[in-house]
Amino acid sequence: MTQDIRAQLGLRPVINVSGTMTGLGASIVVPEAVDAITRVLTQFVEMGDLHRRASTAIAELTGAEAGFVTASCSAGISLAVAAAITGNNLWAIEQLPDTGSLKDEVLIQAGHMISYGAPVEQAIRLAGGKVVPVGQATSAHAYQLAGAITERTVAAVFVVSHHVVDYGQIPLKTFAEVCHARGVKVIVDAASEYDLRRFLADGADVVLYSGHKFLGGPTSGLCAGDKDFIRNIYLQNRGIGRGMKVGKEGIAGVIAALEAWKVRDHAGIRARERRALDLWVEALDGRPGVTAAIVPDPTDNPLDRLKVALDPETARITAWDFAAAMARGDRPVIVRDHEAEHGYFFLDPCNLHPDQETIVAERLIEELDRAQRSNEVIFTPLPERWLAQEAAILNWPD
Repeated sequence: MTQDIRAQLGLRPVINVSGTMTGLGASIVVPEAVDAITRVLTQFVEMGDLHRRASTAIAELTGAEAGFVTASCSAGISLAVAAAITGNNLWAIEQLPDTGSLKDEVLIQAGHMISYGAPVEQAIRLAGGKVVPVGQATSAHAYQLAGAITERTVAAVFVVSHHVVDYGQIPLKTFAEVCHARGVKVIVDAASEYDLRRFLADGADVVLYSGHKFLGGPTSGLCAGDKDFIRNIYLQNRGIGRGMKVGKEGIAGVIAALEAWKVRDHAGIRARERRALDLWVEALDGRPGVTAAIVPDPTDNPLDRLKVALDPETARITAWDFAAAMARGDRPVIVRDHEAEHGYFFLDPCNLHPDQETIVAERLIEELDRAQRSNEVIFTPLPERWLAQEAAILNWPD
């Protein structure tokens, strides 16, 4: 590991067992990308040609006809919607988000209207798209999708994420068949997905991936799909895409990360992650009020996490208070706590530096022991927790 810059910047030395989270910097950038970024920073390039080279790299790995690199996966949603609305009409590209008389309705299942730090529907609206929910949050059917298509429908967004409702949703193949029967483009948001080919095979016209999550590249979004559609996404750089552009270092870093992905020892990485999970299971075995189980990823990525459930009466602390305790102190550990109100949190080993799994185990025991010494159950009412989180957001930059 290179010299840690965080102390110099006055930042806490957090250990990330939350996953590939944007709020923590997403992932550890692979050495090949770091090298490419460093080497291109001092050089001039013709950006159109660099984008062409990235298109080839994306196409080779995904099986798409073409690809494009943008600032983030969220930007990719906006640009893909914009491309569906404008096509290659340069005048229309300059008018967005004013769509005038152009088709501008964008369908999305109600159960897919999530927040990934910002609402997915806002990414659609930024391009001038009018969001049309399909079905209800816990129930969507093909007939509802077909019925929602009108003469103004231009695209449909399908989200693959652990945040979406995981039952009662229209499968992608069916979703695409219904949309394509009426000439509607299908945009798939697959930001945190390993499988770079499945969604195109299932009918997507364009798939959007994060370049800075599992790929281990710099902050970026990858668009992969039909050549004409990708060209129209690229053309948005003459309009709303100008504010979502990615620099030469980002594109070069993505190309290097894609090349590195081809030769990555995926099995070796999984084995290392499994050793960390086994260590944590052993550390938590027999602890009062603690149940630990290794569980698979909910969107079928080839990785596991440790689900840690706490019985507050026996463990002497709630899951959300325990997550907060882990994040404090000289060795802060950030766990995956987005479902902590249900009494559990997760430990994700995918972003650990060597030996950090041992520190995580030590911190688990340290905080469990501290809770056991408490005279009362450590319990922060959930409404107080949520209000405190809002207050912390609004308190920035103080």
